[in-house]
Amino acid sequence: MSPTHFDLTALPAPARYKLLTATVVPRPIAWVGTQGEGGFNLAPYSFFGLMGSEPPVVAFAPGDRPDGTPKDTALNIGPGGEFTVSLVSAALAEAMNLSATDFPRGMDEAQVLGLRLAPSRQVQVPRVQDAPAALECREVQTVRIGQTRIILGEVLALWLREDAVLDAEKHHVDTAALDLIGRMGGRGTYTHTRDTFELKRRTYAEWSGQED
Repeated sequence: MSPTHFDLTALPAPARYKLLTATVVPRPIAWVGTQGEGGFNLAPYSFFGLMGSEPPVVAFAPGDRPDGTPKDTALNIGPGGEFTVSLVSAALAEAMNLSATDFPRGMDEAQVLGLRLAPSRQVQVPRVQDAPAALECREVQTVRIGQTRIILGEVLALWLREDAVLDAEKHHVDTAALDLIGRMGGRGTYTHTRDTFELKRRTYAEWSGQED
C-alpha cells in the first residue's frame, strides 16, 4: 500500500493543523498558569513537551487570538516571566476543557470553574491544587517562527501527588498513578496513558550477540 504525500508548504494553515494534530499523537497537555494585571490566568496547551534535563526545559506554543494579538498566557509571561504547568489527570479533564473557553481578557478561569489553587515555592504563580503533578517554570527564551510562538521555560521545581511517589530518595515515580491524559486528533479527542507496554533497551553488545 502506497503512502499519501501532503505538501505542507502548499496547504493553508487549517489543513496543516488538521493533518498534523491527527498524526502527532498523543500530546501531553500543559495547563499553564500565569499571573497578569488582570489576575490569574489558566489555559491548556497541547503543543507542549519536555525538551531536555540539563537544565530541565519545557516548551509550549500559545497561539494568538483571531485578531492577531497574543493570548493572555504569552502576555503575562513575557521575557523572564514565571509560570506553572499543571498536568491534567482524567479526573480534571472536564475542567481543563472548560478552561479553554474564550473567556474575556482578565477573567480568572480557576475562580469561575471552582478550581482550587496552591502556592508555589520558587515562583510567585500558583498551581492547580488537585493536579497530580505540576511544574514551576521561568521563561528563558521565546522563539517566533512566522505566526508560531514557542515559549521555552526552565523547570525550577516539580510537585507530585503523594500516592505517585514510590520512593522519594531514589526518585521512583508511579507514572500510572498520575492517570494523565493526552491530546489526540479531532476536536475534543483525548486518550488515557495507563495502557502501556515495556521494551528493554539493549546495548550494542547484546544486540550483536543475538545476530550470531
